[in-house]
Amino acid sequence: MLFRRSSKDTPEKKAGLFERMKKALVATKENLVSKIESVLASRSAIDDEALDELEGTLLQADLGVQVTERIMNAIRQQYKKQLIQTPDDAKMEIRKQLLSILTPKILSDSQESESAIQVWMVVGVNGTGKTTTIGKLAARISGEGRKVLVCAADTFRPAAIEQLAVWAERSGAELIKSKTGMDPSAVLHDALSAAVARGSDVVIIDTAGRLHTKSNLMQELDKMRRVAGRKIPGAPHEVLLVVDATTGQNGLSQAREFMKFTGITGLIVTKLDGTAKGGILFSISQELGIPVQFIGIGESLEDLVEFSPEVFVDSLFSEQRPN
Repeated sequence: MLFRRSSKDTPEKKAGLFERMKKALVATKENLVSKIESVLASRSAIDDEALDELEGTLLQADLGVQVTERIMNAIRQQYKKQLIQTPDDAKMEIRKQLLSILTPKILSDSQESESAIQVWMVVGVNGTGKTTTIGKLAARISGEGRKVLVCAADTFRPAAIEQLAVWAERSGAELIKSKTGMDPSAVLHDALSAAVARGSDVVIIDTAGRLHTKSNLMQELDKMRRVAGRKIPGAPHEVLLVVDATTGQNGLSQAREFMKFTGITGLIVTKLDGTAKGGILFSISQELGIPVQFIGIGESLEDLVEFSPEVFVDSLFSEQRPN
């Protein structure tokens, strides 16, 4: 488990998160659930024509082919057994399938590494909000009482280093940086040495915003993985891919490429509040089995929230606050 769940997660706090999520996901709901409801609303019973129309709607909602096939196969099987007869039956099955795609991918406490120092690499293409997300993660972890060190290994973008310096000062995290253009792996080596000497609990590594089509740059990330592993047993313990939800299916393409070189362990999806393409979460989870760890639903620190499949799906389907 990446983060320690707070004892302050009261029913009131969860209900507040649900309302915030509903507000942030209005566009995705319109693109996905509202279209499903539109297909089903004019029908009193489910038939083959309705199922074909429903399939086309799912394909247009950024769920991807694999997710659509999974949902429609389940619905058609239930339909043949006469277990799905009404539009509400079909909607309930869609909701069930979407939740099941996300739920099994959550990491359990038993998977948490026993290493004294946790090393997390954060990867992603430019423009996804990667550096800002790292700053927010550092602030969250520091708020838990753990000592954080941030490694500014995006050495070719001075603005990223400056941005991390501001976040580090704000959150109380330490920052290891270098001159512009220095070998990122060398900066990482120095940062891990400093983490050991200073008794850090978590090291968060900012990497350059790789274009996923550039194999030589992706291979540099693989080199950084090897350097981390030689310095700290089991490192990197997490490789978190930051994906901009507004890119839709391009985010899935990015995830495929990063998976080849970095062994992604978790996903952070940003900018969900400004897009109708939130269905990308289901697509990546289904195809690559990558758990969604955090989502961004706004600009503030509090808007980087720990991902809950139940709250996410409920916010898409429910009009009223869940019990």
